[in-house]
Amino acid sequence: MSTPGSIFSTGTFRLSLGSAGFLAAALLLQSALIFWQTTSYQIMRTDLMLSREAALITAQSRPVLDQQLRMRASDDLHLLIPGAGLFDAQHRVLNGNLPVWPEGLQPDGPVRQMVVNPIGQGPRSVRAQALRLRNGDILVLARGLRDLEEVRSVVLRALLLCAVPSILVALAGGAWLSHRALLRVGIMHRAIDRIMSGDLHERLPAGRERDDLDRLAGSVNRMLDRLEYLVDEIKGVGDDIAHDLRTPLARVRTRLERARSSPEGGEFMGEAIERAIIDLDQCFAVITALLRIGEIENGRRRAAFATVALDELVADIFDLYEPIAEARQIALVVVDCEPVRVHGDRDLLIELLANLIDNAIKFTPEGGRVEVGAETSGTNAVLHVADTGPGIAPAERVAVLARFYRSDKSRHIAGNGLGLSLVGAIARLHDARISISEAGPLPRLGCLIEVTMAATSIGRP
Repeated sequence: MSTPGSIFSTGTFRLSLGSAGFLAAALLLQSALIFWQTTSYQIMRTDLMLSREAALITAQSRPVLDQQLRMRASDDLHLLIPGAGLFDAQHRVLNGNLPVWPEGLQPDGPVRQMVVNPIGQGPRSVRAQALRLRNGDILVLARGLRDLEEVRSVVLRALLLCAVPSILVALAGGAWLSHRALLRVGIMHRAIDRIMSGDLHERLPAGRERDDLDRLAGSVNRMLDRLEYLVDEIKGVGDDIAHDLRTPLARVRTRLERARSSPEGGEFMGEAIERAIIDLDQCFAVITALLRIGEIENGRRRAAFATVALDELVADIFDLYEPIAEARQIALVVVDCEPVRVHGDRDLLIELLANLIDNAIKFTPEGGRVEVGAETSGTNAVLHVADTGPGIAPAERVAVLARFYRSDKSRHIAGNGLGLSLVGAIARLHDARISISEAGPLPRLGCLIEVTMAATSIGRP
């Protein structure tokens, strides 16, 4: 359940708060630009009107000018032109409502902004100009900045009316989104608690919104799928190790006990020791294969990857296994061998192909045939080994890649069930795909295993 404190501490709310801050800054900057442009225009307009007013007044005769100055001080025009005065050359007051000469104002100089104190009005911020008349007197007109103050008030009001609701809406939206995110995170936390308590079948909820949380939940679920598979495999491997090691170790113990209690001489003792060594070698082979698979699945061998020519690799393996196949009266032939290169570990790829050929020879009866080759399929390279043995049933084609798996029809053949597991580990390290099917074109229905991986180059260099 989300609390106010937890809502305000979420990343979503902080992001909303930051967005609200940027919004407020943008509104403030926009208002400042509007005020600056409006102020500049208003001042320019005020100066223009002041110049026109001064031109009209100075064109009048002296009596008319005196009368207009008295009228401006008494009627409503003082709201727009709060200050108007006539001064002599020594800046002494002759007429108007300005009691003293405005400090800093120059006759016939530019319009200046200043503060004046018209009679009966108090201090006023104005734009003022002084014009020299033909008789030497100086007319001073001061136009108020009331319009400018109104513009400032309107802009400030607009800023408050826009910024405050916008910020409040942004914060409310952030709080709502944070609450919603916390609900989803709470569901995920409860699912994680169930997983940590031992329920490895539990998964994080991943909806259809495809946001960051959904993508994260999908990645975690894929990781959990892999962990569940590995845990199940470890459980099975533990049982299989105990089963596969118990039998040879029991035989070793039995033979040694018989040898110890036997009255026969050294010949019987030597034979018992030799058989015990064979059984122990079988145990060591299982342990070595398991360590080898673990080393490969660790992924550290990727550092030794380089360009490998598969056609040369097939030729080397053929030279190694041809005498073995010939001794068992099995024809080992190279077919469809194209020059193709991949990025990988040459030693591991040799081990992969050697395990496949060894399995094929092991399960192919006398007079049979084993084919090996490397070819291209689009941008991929394909290693393939086919035989005329009993084949692998479709229901077992995934299981045979698991550790210690042996089908019922192969239990009479020596082995530990780790050969194809090692092949699978090497293939995964090279991001390769293994497919198992019937050999098809061969004279007798057998097994075809293909290992497909990305090719780096095709053809002779």
